[in-house]
Amino acid sequence: MIASLRKKFILTSAVSICVVFTGIFLLLVYFSNRQLDRTMDTLTDAISFNDGVFPDFEPGDPDKPSRPFPFDDIITEETRFSTRFFTVWMDAQGRITRVNINSVSSISEEQVEDYAAAALAEQTPRGWVSDYRYRVVETDSGSTLVFVNGSMNRSMSGRLLLTAFLVLLGSACLILALTVVISKRAVRPVAESYEKQKQFITDANHELKTPLTLILSNLDIVESEMGKNEWLDDIRSESERMGLLINQMVTLCRMDESDAPLALADVDLSAVAGDAVSEFESLAADRSKVLAAGIAPGIHCRGDEALLRRLTAILLDNAVKYCDAGGEIRVELRCRHHPVLTVENSYAAVDELELERLFDRFYRADKARTFTGSFGIGLSIAQSIAKKHRGTLTAYKKEGVFGFRAELKER
Repeated sequence: MIASLRKKFILTSAVSICVVFTGIFLLLVYFSNRQLDRTMDTLTDAISFNDGVFPDFEPGDPDKPSRPFPFDDIITEETRFSTRFFTVWMDAQGRITRVNINSVSSISEEQVEDYAAAALAEQTPRGWVSDYRYRVVETDSGSTLVFVNGSMNRSMSGRLLLTAFLVLLGSACLILALTVVISKRAVRPVAESYEKQKQFITDANHELKTPLTLILSNLDIVESEMGKNEWLDDIRSESERMGLLINQMVTLCRMDESDAPLALADVDLSAVAGDAVSEFESLAADRSKVLAAGIAPGIHCRGDEALLRRLTAILLDNAVKYCDAGGEIRVELRCRHHPVLTVENSYAAVDELELERLFDRFYRADKARTFTGSFGIGLSIAQSIAKKHRGTLTAYKKEGVFGFRAELKER
C-alpha cells in the first residue's frame, strides 16, 4: 500500500510538472511567434509605406519624412542592407504589372508569380508563404504585395525556443529526480501511521480473542448447568458478532498489504460463480427473493480461487440483504476482453444510495444501522480482492436496481 501511495505521489508530481512546463513552453512559443510576426510586419509596413522599396534615410535625420507610426526601433542602417525582400504590383484584374526583386538575387520571376498567387489565395492582408512574410495593400489601381524574407528571424526564434525547451526539460528532469528522492520522506508519516494501524489491529486481534474465547467457553459451561435462555443467547450472539468483526478487520488489514502473496492457479470462474449461486439460492428463497443466474460456461482466469470465491460470496450476500422483499437478484458472468461478473438486485430506495461511499469501511447504506449481520467491511474486502487481481469493482444504479460490476484481469 505504501509503495503504491509513493508511486501515485511520484506520478501526480510528474504529471503536474509536465503540465506546468508544457504550458510555459507553449506560452513561449505563442509569444515568440507573435513577436516574430510583429517584427516582420513592421518591415513589410515600412516598405509598403515607401512605395515598395526600403526607406532610404537614417534614424534621427531631421529631414526624414513623417510616417504613421515609428519604425526606428526596427529599421536601422544595418537592417536596410540585411533585409531581403521583393515587391509585386498587380492591376485590378490580378495581373502582375511590375516587380522589384533587386534585393533577392536567388528568386526568379516564375517564383515571384507563385508567391503572389499563394498570398492572394490566402485572402488575408498578412501571412506567411514559405519563409516570406507578406502584406497585401489594396490601391486604386490594383494591389501591392510586399514579401520580406524571415528565415533569419525564424532561425533565431527557433534557436531561442530550442534553448528554452532544453532548459525546461532539464529543469523538469531535475525536479522529478528530486521528487523521487524526497517521496520516501514525504510518505513516511503515512507509512508510520499505517504500520501503527496494522500493529494495533494485530494486537487487538490477540487481546480480544482471548477474552472472547473465555466468554464463549464459560457460556458453554453455564448453558450445560442452567440450560439455554434468551439472555445467554444474546451473550453468545454478541460475542460471535464481535469475533466476526475482529476476523474481518484482520482480513482487510492483510488485503491492504500489496506484497502479500496470492495462491495463483487457473480458476474456473464459471464453477466458482455457479457454486456461489447454489449456496445462496435457499437463503434467497427463505427471504422471498428470486435468485436468477446467467453464467457463461468455460470462463477461466489466473488468480487465487479462495479469494475469488469470497468476492463472489460477498457480492451475493450483499444482494440478498439489500434486495427488496419479493424482488429479484441477477448474477451474470461474461467474458469480453476480461471476465466480468455482475451482481444486481431490485432496490426501491436506489436513488438514496451514495455509490461513492459504498466501499468506505464501516459505511452502511441503511441510515438506521440496524444489524443485518453486516459491518460495512465486506465491500471493502471485495474491492481489495479485485485490486489484488489487477481488476476493478464498481457500483452502479439504474431504475429500481443497483448492482456491482467486477472486472478481473490476468495475473
